[in-house]
Amino acid sequence: MALCPAVPPSWRYGLLLGAYGLFLLVGAAVFAGLEGPPERALLAALHDARARLLAEHRACLSEERLAGLLERLIDAGNYGVSGLGNVSGDENWEFTSALFFTASVLTTTGYGHTVPLSALGKIFCILYSLLGIPMTLLFLACLLQHLLPLLSHRPVQYIQTRWGFPLARVALVHAMGLGLATLGLFILIPAICFWALEGSWNFLESVYFCFISLSTIGLGDYVPRGSSQPPLHELYELSITCYLLVGLLAMLVTLETAYQLQEVRAFVRFFAPASDPPQEDDDRLEILARDQLALATVSGSTSQDVPMERGAT
Repeated sequence: MALCPAVPPSWRYGLLLGAYGLFLLVGAAVFAGLEGPPERALLAALHDARARLLAEHRACLSEERLAGLLERLIDAGNYGVSGLGNVSGDENWEFTSALFFTASVLTTTGYGHTVPLSALGKIFCILYSLLGIPMTLLFLACLLQHLLPLLSHRPVQYIQTRWGFPLARVALVHAMGLGLATLGLFILIPAICFWALEGSWNFLESVYFCFISLSTIGLGDYVPRGSSQPPLHELYELSITCYLLVGLLAMLVTLETAYQLQEVRAFVRFFAPASDPPQEDDDRLEILARDQLALATVSGSTSQDVPMERGAT
């Protein structure tokens, strides 16, 4: 059944563009309203702390020297180097940290907490990304082709064939269950682990980090640090790298399963060009073809063998 058939096809792209533009404006307005006051309060607190520091140490600390020190600290922080306390155990370029950086680059997460310092490093990052990102996309696409039949198509077909439930309803319930499983296994449970291991994070911040990471947004405001002991720190970073890769794959499987739902495909088709009206029932035909695939490969071959034997006799 078509969505809003009264809307002319020529207006649908304009409707989509307007809705998306409104969505952007609403998001900007909400963020401005929520984040503006805390930002102003933070700026006021920083100016007050700076003024008190200069007042207390004016005899030995000039405003120019303080500004120069702060600029150097900010510049170092932009390169992932912390100037606070003892930073001897927080190297960014031992092997496991470099592996974590490489995974964040190839998955386009890009936290921004660690960046190349040297000119050669920047050049290599560009060339490595040009080759590595397409390879990563191809690798994920190949994995999806193997995982989708196992995790999405076969369970839906089995339930529909075994109990005779409507296929569209089974697919919808399966997609919801897969989404809840992904939420629990790759968002909530890892968030509890980060909440326990990262002393300065609360549960909301841990959930926020997991979602921002697996959605490849990678804002970089929260980056796991873990233990400062070298063996534990390396194991921790290696575990996070594996979690990000597997979690990203789980998110892709869930999103692709949701995209294949009849309701979602109908919504997408509503904004598609109207030059192919006979294709309206493509999804139904594809689903029926998948349902009969196993039977066609087995019973089809056996039914062909019988006439061949009769012809031979």
